[in-house]
Amino acid sequence: MENTKRSLLVAWDFSTVAEYALEHALIFAENVSAEVILVHIVKKESQIVEAKEKMAKMIEDFEKEKNVRLESIVREGSIFTTINDIAKEMNTMLVLMGTHGIKGMQKLTGSWALKVIVGSRVPFVVVQAPPVQKKYSSVVLPVDFKKENKEKLSWAEFLGKFFKAKMRIITPKMPEGQMLQRTKANLVFAKKYLENRGIDYEIDTADGGNDFAMETVDFAKKIDADIILIMTTKNISFQDYMLGAHEQFVIANSAHIPVMCVNPRTDLSKYGSFY
Repeated sequence: MENTKRSLLVAWDFSTVAEYALEHALIFAENVSAEVILVHIVKKESQIVEAKEKMAKMIEDFEKEKNVRLESIVREGSIFTTINDIAKEMNTMLVLMGTHGIKGMQKLTGSWALKVIVGSRVPFVVVQAPPVQKKYSSVVLPVDFKKENKEKLSWAEFLGKFFKAKMRIITPKMPEGQMLQRTKANLVFAKKYLENRGIDYEIDTADGGNDFAMETVDFAKKIDADIILIMTTKNISFQDYMLGAHEQFVIANSAHIPVMCVNPRTDLSKYGSFY
């Protein structure tokens, strides 16, 4: 069931954070002319009818209140695979999902979010709070020594095109060596890429006193960014899910800034990398 129209999926579980994700999805939908589809996953086939009825009532009330159109899909499955299966079937543009920050037992929620995200060919926008404004005009774009960054730049272009966003590039402070040279090469590539596409940008270097993920979040807080754009780790490990990968820290940032997560895709390797 491939969708010929632009579509956005919202992972829906009737929670408050799912409502936040829907609010963000409506902003994206308005700017990119896409339909919004709520996706609710149930564990058993016997739960589908009741879930569809509950979903239909919620959508009816929401459409009347907000004067918008929503679609919905209810399916038996696992949140770790079924959301991504539907995204592939629908040829969707983005998936939006709400999550809680990392504190106490809620850390597990953050690891679940990351596990859902890394299985996807489609970028996820993860939110913890409702939108502050109806645009994403300031985008934090971390650039380091890693090579799986081509897709991240294409999504920087996406945000620049549809929201006239400015890229606030941040690079890590590091000693002389191969990683620094790779970071510099990646930065040159990023500058050329953005300049060739007319995307505004500004470059800052982290202080170097903390982990780069932490410094990225601190920088985003400092400039009051609207969204952070990151790549997920290729072949992420089970230990990362449980102990806290860098992405998990950024996703669950204490400032509640939305995070767009792009996964490395081996099928796009032909386009090359930064270096």
